[in-house]
Amino acid sequence: AIVAIHSTALGNALGGTRRWYYESEADAVYDVLRLSKGMTYKAAISGLPMGGAKSVIMMPHREFGRTEAEARAMGRFVDTFNGAYIAAEDVGVDTQFIDWMAHETNHVMGGETVSRGGDPSPWTALGVFHGMRACLLQAGLGEDFVGKTVALQGVGHVGQNLCKLLHGAGAKLIVADINKTNLDTAVDEFGATVAHVDDILKADCDILAPCALGGVIDGNMVEHLRCPIVCGAANNILDDPEEDAVALKTAGIVYGTDFVVNAGGLIHLAGMHLGMTDDELVCKNDEIFTTTQQILELTEHSASSYAAAVEIAEQRIANGQGLSVHAS
Repeated sequence: AIVAIHSTALGNALGGTRRWYYESEADAVYDVLRLSKGMTYKAAISGLPMGGAKSVIMMPHREFGRTEAEARAMGRFVDTFNGAYIAAEDVGVDTQFIDWMAHETNHVMGGETVSRGGDPSPWTALGVFHGMRACLLQAGLGEDFVGKTVALQGVGHVGQNLCKLLHGAGAKLIVADINKTNLDTAVDEFGATVAHVDDILKADCDILAPCALGGVIDGNMVEHLRCPIVCGAANNILDDPEEDAVALKTAGIVYGTDFVVNAGGLIHLAGMHLGMTDDELVCKNDEIFTTTQQILELTEHSASSYAAAVEIAEQRIANGQGLSVHAS
């Protein structure tokens, strides 16, 4: 396993533990470093006094089942950081795994029994929903989801919760997932239409929502998009965020920056860790709408929405370190 602590400038670093099969250790290092940086930005843009980190467990093969022994070993590893790193859920890790980890360390969030916080997925989905509302307004499509089509790549924990919110708001759903059970749920409960995983990114829709793994949109893919908005729950949606966000802006596509719109889960767990009340947590999640609006308005004068979001996050981090910030 690898733990990457990107920054503790604003406080102790909170970030998920990902179980994944990597082709090489170098791939795992690349992934964990990129993810940890995103967590730093996510905490900063959300106004949380927390830093950013991430950890990955390198599975020996794709179908390697999780065990209590593995989780406890990870818990002991996390405990060696003495609270500088606080672990949580990510891909391949659930509340049970977190509770097993919590037998070995207090520095973990997101369990149901031993640890606290529960599954952050509904909160992540709610934040993305707020971000989508801001994107619709920016694209001149109103704030109403009635009659709008949203294409979701990935309908796992967060995706299902997002489907529920969108369906309730009157949106039409197109979904793709490698897991048939996830697809069946989306179809049966939310009336979704199924697309092939190879076709979902090119779906004709109002909002394209990547909600699985990252790096799915690059400069070449931008040319094939048939949507006015990209806004999803995945981390690192863009393969090269600086270049690809500019390509989206040039193409006239509104981009809800991933670390802004998908911060709901972090806000929930970090907020609980910091002692925020339920009302404060809801208000903090609601702020994702106004933060996304603010960033999209700044995009006119920035290279892209990603660049605008990074600038705000880095200013907050610098201020947290007591450094002076000069706008360039």
